[in-house]
Amino acid sequence: MTHRTRRSRRLLGAGLTAGVLIAGVAAAAPASAATPTVSCTSARSGLAAKLKKDITAALANRKGTIAVGLYDRTTDTTCTLRASSAFDSASVVKVTVLSALLRDAQKTGRALTSREKTLATAMITKSDNASTTTLWKQLGMTKIKNFLTAAKMTQTKPGANGYWGLTQITVTDQQKLLKLLTAKNTVLTDASRAYVNTLMGQVVSAQRWGTPYGRPAGVSWHVKNGWLSRATYGWRVHSVGTFKGGGHDYVMTVLTHGNSTMNYGITTIQGVAKVIHKDLAAS
Repeated sequence: MTHRTRRSRRLLGAGLTAGVLIAGVAAAAPASAATPTVSCTSARSGLAAKLKKDITAALANRKGTIAVGLYDRTTDTTCTLRASSAFDSASVVKVTVLSALLRDAQKTGRALTSREKTLATAMITKSDNASTTTLWKQLGMTKIKNFLTAAKMTQTKPGANGYWGLTQITVTDQQKLLKLLTAKNTVLTDASRAYVNTLMGQVVSAQRWGTPYGRPAGVSWHVKNGWLSRATYGWRVHSVGTFKGGGHDYVMTVLTHGNSTMNYGITTIQGVAKVIHKDLAAS
């Protein structure tokens, strides 16, 4: 997502920089250094305790600030860690951008134009920044905020001055969005949901890391990742995913910052994802 090329100045405009703090734009405040406890509940006997133990163990020796969200419809299981802590969104906000575009199109009963489909496909499957900037500007702040209101994503604060990559997101709101994408609702039509899920299921192979890691064979995946380095709090590395199969229907969000490298953040996320997939498969 972040390439050190002559396009770097344009990427700055997208709020995505390679280790450079953008002047005049405040970074997300780091979550408390004290480690809060992973909280899990489940209708299935023993599952909450197992998930709490294993997620905690997966994070025991990991540095940085990590937030986790899990919801499995089948077993009514929820796990959270730092659910309301704010993080710079990086590219996971692109799912919100596409959802806002579709919601706006729904209001007038129109289909996306071929141009919009081309931009949306590049934005989700390749994490293309220029396409995102185009759609962000097309929508404008009012339509983006209208979608957030409809989705009840009250903790999400769109990045100012076109800096969509600095949108403030939380596990709570990302989980709300993933739930909307995976069940019938009044915010997004079935066709809109199917379109987002199709693109999230076609992410290029190099960007399929994160929450899908360790999923059992036969479990379908849809993913969007984000990665961004700035002078403060190091690398932000995030992954949101939806999964279905093996008797489960679940959504997962892992947000991190304070990583020394992008790969360190990926390893942290995949450590969490692996135990979640394993525990659900065994339940």
